Amino acid sequence: MSVGAGTGGVAGTGAGRIVVAPLPKVAEMAVRNGCREMISLVAPKQFFHRPAVIDPARHLLLSLNDIAFAGTGALVAPQEDHVAAVIAFARSWDRTAPLLIHCMMGVSRSPAAALIAALAVAPDQDDEALALRLRAVSRQATPNARIVAIGDALLGRQGRLVAAVKTIGRGADYVGDQPFSLPVEAVAADVLADGGALP
Repeated sequence: MSVGAGTGGVAGTGAGRIVVAPLPKVAEMAVRNGCREMISLVAPKQFFHRPAVIDPARHLLLSLNDIAFAGTGALVAPQEDHVAAVIAFARSWDRTAPLLIHCMMGVSRSPAAALIAALAVAPDQDDEALALRLRAVSRQATPNARIVAIGDALLGRQGRLVAAVKTIGRGADYVGDQPFSLPVEAVAADVLADGGALP
């Protein structure tokens, strides 16, 4: 189910939803879902075109590699300032249209950022319920552990987000591009089933 701009998100929660996509699907998902705001988590010097429907002023570009340890050589590990930028950007998201978050494959960096963005705008929710919602809409998601840990600390989750992500475990083996839609807050099971994986 694709919910367009101006709907306020899935099932009228008012909190919106986050579309997570791999790089090859970014333009398609932005247009299909009416996205106007985007967070990109890509390797340094990774070239890509920002979709025309994304407001340039509402595009956060973060250059970091998909690693869960301190960077070595040319690799850039996720840092506190990267995650703080995700939190600040999410809190300024107007939520009248879905927020698009992408990385290279849509499996590690962007799902981690989606969890953090969801907690940034809806902090009263249960971390484990959020992680289970992520697993329900994406069998492949394996959120980057370093991004999750930094987000947990910055958002004051006291280890709950880290524990929740450990609970859902590693995602299924990668079998190709599988964008998905994550409701920011809890929704009915039938809505979740209908609104998760995007073709």
